[in-house]
Amino acid sequence: MMKKVLIVGANGYVGVRLTYRLAEKGIKVIAFVRNLNRLKVPSHLQDKIEVIEGDLLQRISLNIIPDDIDCAYYFVHSLSSKNNKFFDLEAKSAENFVDRVSKTQCKKIVYLSGLSGKNPKSEHMKSRSQVGEILSGGLIPVVNLQAGIIIGSGSASFELMRDLVEKLPVMIAPRWINSKCQPIGISDVLYYLDELISVDITKNTIFEIGGPDKLSYKEMMKIFSEVRGLKRWFISVPVLTPRLSSLWLVLVTSSNLYLAKRLIESLRSDAICSNNDIEKMIPHKCLSYKETIGRAFDKIEQNHILSSWKDAVNKPGDNLLVDSYIQVPEFGCLNNIQIRNYTNAKEKILSKLWAIGGNNGWYYMNWAWRIRGVIDKLVGGVGLRRGRRSPKDLEAGDALDFWRVVKSNKETGELILYAEMKLPGEAWLSWDIKEIEGKVQIKQIATFRPKGLFGRIYWYSLWPVHLFIFKGLCNKIGRGD
Repeated sequence: MMKKVLIVGANGYVGVRLTYRLAEKGIKVIAFVRNLNRLKVPSHLQDKIEVIEGDLLQRISLNIIPDDIDCAYYFVHSLSSKNNKFFDLEAKSAENFVDRVSKTQCKKIVYLSGLSGKNPKSEHMKSRSQVGEILSGGLIPVVNLQAGIIIGSGSASFELMRDLVEKLPVMIAPRWINSKCQPIGISDVLYYLDELISVDITKNTIFEIGGPDKLSYKEMMKIFSEVRGLKRWFISVPVLTPRLSSLWLVLVTSSNLYLAKRLIESLRSDAICSNNDIEKMIPHKCLSYKETIGRAFDKIEQNHILSSWKDAVNKPGDNLLVDSYIQVPEFGCLNNIQIRNYTNAKEKILSKLWAIGGNNGWYYMNWAWRIRGVIDKLVGGVGLRRGRRSPKDLEAGDALDFWRVVKSNKETGELILYAEMKLPGEAWLSWDIKEIEGKVQIKQIATFRPKGLFGRIYWYSLWPVHLFIFKGLCNKIGRGD
């Protein structure tokens, strides 16, 4: 009989990836989220994933969880919550969850926690430890899978580190930067989570997982900068309180104060595995830290599979519909967003958009696009001369002047282009076209993820031009001019 798995927190970083991974294998997944709109289910997986809505703080809402589940994953935590009572809220959520799941046929709970040792110092890690104890106090055996920093495009720790390394040529190094950790790649975390479904567990068990490298956070950032081809210098300071460190992190990264504060508190302690007991049940060789960084950039950012979980499960022989998962990154990016409503027929707007570029030009300030193409060619880029394969049709993989088409779905009105021009960063241009209340809405987003300080100077120096060119482009497409 096909297994039925409950994933609580299915719209989170790990939850989304595991949900799709298990569904691809034919496992029925019950995805529990607080808001149905927070999890998009690809059409080819809709018979494998059932999304249900509930609130762990409202016990009555958990009655929607079916009784015939075989295994449950718990991925809920309040790392970035603004509520100062997150410690109590997480405890209540765990209690309500255990109470409901104990009345089902569930045989095993898998809880993804953090490496904190026996006496965690930060409130965040104390809360994670307390949740593990609450889950283990129920009638169902619990696997407490404790991981250190998870490395993968989109993970909070990875993206914050990227922000620091790429923005700051010189970095202030507070005392906590010398704390040791054992980073692990998202692909390895997902492998363990997947394999745990088939492992027989009859009692509460704690497994610690980490990659092969034991590094300080300073060493991690140095390796990160080497992978990115950047030279970075660190200035040690004797005193920098957690609060000041948090404010500094907010100032130079995309983090908010609540996330920064709890991350800094967690980083003050070493996060090293004390045993490798999991190897006895699930033998597995984890990627090195440098390999996980390389994989994140090579397979995700450089237009192979953008911000996707696919880099973690893509194996020879897999028949996976990559297009369903492609999305433009959000963390650490700068944007120009245009949203307009038009009365033109949707088909006319789509035809106009799908004919963009090549001999048809870029519709608004085409001379500026041509100048940018010439500049790109002069600095060794591809320029505009590549044109396009077809004057009316676009498919994923097509070259489009100095862009590459990475997603083209005319039925859903989604088009994503990735820039192959020479840039101090990475750029995407995307459109989402929908019919809303008798009108056609165009959402056009120009996204730029800068590399280093020069990348930010480049973006802001062109901001006045972007205001005109992207607004005009959106209007031209919508009016069908």
